[in-house]
Amino acid sequence: MILAAGRGERMRPLTDNCPKPLLKVGGKSLLVWHLENLHSAGIREVVINTSYMADKIHTVIGDGSEFGLQIQYSDEQPRPLETLGGILHALPLLGTRPFVLINGDVWTDVPLAELCRLKVEQAHLLLAKNPDHHPEGDFSLHGSRLASPRIGEQTFTYTGIGIFHSDFFAGLTDTGKPQPLAPLLFSKARQCLITAQCMPYRWFDVGTPERLKVLDTALSGSHW
Repeated sequence: MILAAGRGERMRPLTDNCPKPLLKVGGKSLLVWHLENLHSAGIREVVINTSYMADKIHTVIGDGSEFGLQIQYSDEQPRPLETLGGILHALPLLGTRPFVLINGDVWTDVPLAELCRLKVEQAHLLLAKNPDHHPEGDFSLHGSRLASPRIGEQTFTYTGIGIFHSDFFAGLTDTGKPQPLAPLLFSKARQCLITAQCMPYRWFDVGTPERLKVLDTALSGSHW
């Protein structure tokens, strides 16, 4: 599942007429980078949640046949449901097997095939070293388990990439209202129910026009 429903307010004015996942870096949209990576990993069925300018994503990406994929859309109207709300809304399309979850506004060259080969209990998250714009990080690691950071512990940033079992969301319902994912992750982390790893691959959080430009320059050049 690719999360592509947000309005991208921090990316304005670039997102005034273009949904954030369709912004281009290195000659391709962020969404196309993800679709190609998923295909390379052997994944063939993809769910994309949409809301803001959903019609543009539908028109550009289509049914996925151009990428060797079968794409279904989980539309959220009249407003985006945030990450957890979007997942709960899309669960009927995702089935009962574990699924890869990717934020539509990040870029990475992580080989997703390696992620798909992992035996996951409930959820497994990919973490990264804290970027300059998020030095406090999100979580710490206790062995292979995700944990809420304690004072003085090394922290890492959640990349927006992971594998989730549908039963990770057992007991939760699609309310039709926005629901963030972070509170659920911290709750499950306190119960030691999430495994995680700090990945050694390139990852970039495209959150502002300035960071988009930096990534585009890096991908268009030969120095990264």
